[in-house]
Amino acid sequence: MASCSRRISHLFGLAAALVALLLLVLACEASGSTVARNGAGFVRTQGPRFVLNGSPFLFNGFNSYWLMHVAADPSERHKVSEVLRDASAAGLSVCRTWAFGDGGDRALQISPGIYDERVFQALDFAISEAKKHGIRLILSFVNNYNDFGGRRQYAQWARNAGAHVNGDDDFYTHPTIKGYYKDHIRRVVTRFNTITRISYRDDPTIMAWELVNEPRCQADYSGRTVNEWTREMASFVKSLDRKHLLEIGMEGFYGDTKPEKKQFNPGYQVGTDFISSNLLRDVDFATIHAYPDQWLSGKDDKAQLVFMQRWMSSHWEDSRTILKKPLVIAEFGKSSRDPGYSLRARDDYMSNVYRITYGYARSGGTMSGSLIWQLMAQGMDSYDDGYAVVLGRNPSTTAIMSRQAHAMSALSHLVAGADDAHGQGQEAHPRLMNHRHPSRRALLHQAKQHGHHRSSSQLL
Repeated sequence: MASCSRRISHLFGLAAALVALLLLVLACEASGSTVARNGAGFVRTQGPRFVLNGSPFLFNGFNSYWLMHVAADPSERHKVSEVLRDASAAGLSVCRTWAFGDGGDRALQISPGIYDERVFQALDFAISEAKKHGIRLILSFVNNYNDFGGRRQYAQWARNAGAHVNGDDDFYTHPTIKGYYKDHIRRVVTRFNTITRISYRDDPTIMAWELVNEPRCQADYSGRTVNEWTREMASFVKSLDRKHLLEIGMEGFYGDTKPEKKQFNPGYQVGTDFISSNLLRDVDFATIHAYPDQWLSGKDDKAQLVFMQRWMSSHWEDSRTILKKPLVIAEFGKSSRDPGYSLRARDDYMSNVYRITYGYARSGGTMSGSLIWQLMAQGMDSYDDGYAVVLGRNPSTTAIMSRQAHAMSALSHLVAGADDAHGQGQEAHPRLMNHRHPSRRALLHQAKQHGHHRSSSQLL
């Protein structure tokens, strides 16, 4: 009798332990388990694709350039947390943001080599929140434009120091300015995060560094000046940090390397060469930006979509056959300030871009993800440039973004399975070529199977 009681007691104890384990697993899934979903390793490249912990990494993501700037005011930090939390809940897994603020309001770099520790701690906070929610970051070092300082501020700092500077384009060639810029890179890359207690260069939360947001050079439309600058600066970043990926920040304009490709530019050049610069050894993946509503101002939605399709197709083909590196659509969107704008028109445009992205991702790698411009929190109307998306405010838009996120995640698993079944190195197995963009119902089922399902109120 005593022996039987002990056995029963043992069985009850075992059952209780199993129930506790099950509850723990369910709790992890209910919390989003985004860190487990994305893994703790560094994102790397393997030929024309991203890999994470040895498996393909395809994603849907977003831009929120303002994270550090807003977090510099402690009373506003909840907005950073809100966007990252809601993005994670929708399945978005990569965010691009600024790691610069050169002079001006809430400046990170007050003057060359002089930093506001309070603002740096705001960037620490943004990185720690991204880590908490399982979101990878692409951090940009400087702006091409005057917002938040940019190249013009660097040129002015050099003038203030007595250097002869002809114009903003000297940013790419003047030794004093290049020295300032390298000092900034060093300061950011080697920064010790006061919250996570991890140096930036050792933190896998950071997916990649970006040299400059949308480089342009009016002094040399061939692309050679920006190309030589890219070669030097990419090598410098890699001398400090070989764990993280690096990209340039280009919009995708073609230069002199392939003159026949200039037909795909929107009627003008900006002094960059998509081919030659992205072929550089230390550049790990290519990016394109796309704003046909600005570039083709006055054209109707149909003409703008046709341009977008050609823009994506041309760069996908180049990345697949020439660069043989991953490609990311790092900025795209549709402005509410466009003539004839409607929410439905924006949703249709996003859906088409996502459909094309998914199609190329499944048919030969290279096309790896897209980043909408841009996500904001509630109460940020003063930051809205017309492209702002607030998750939850427009349920239809949120659903489209979430659908793409889960589709790309599911495709990652499908690609991994095809690799295992048919061997590495094949560009596209028929199983992937015939895999259509999943329906909303199918994606909700996939999300549920993978533990990422949310109630409609949480998802939308």
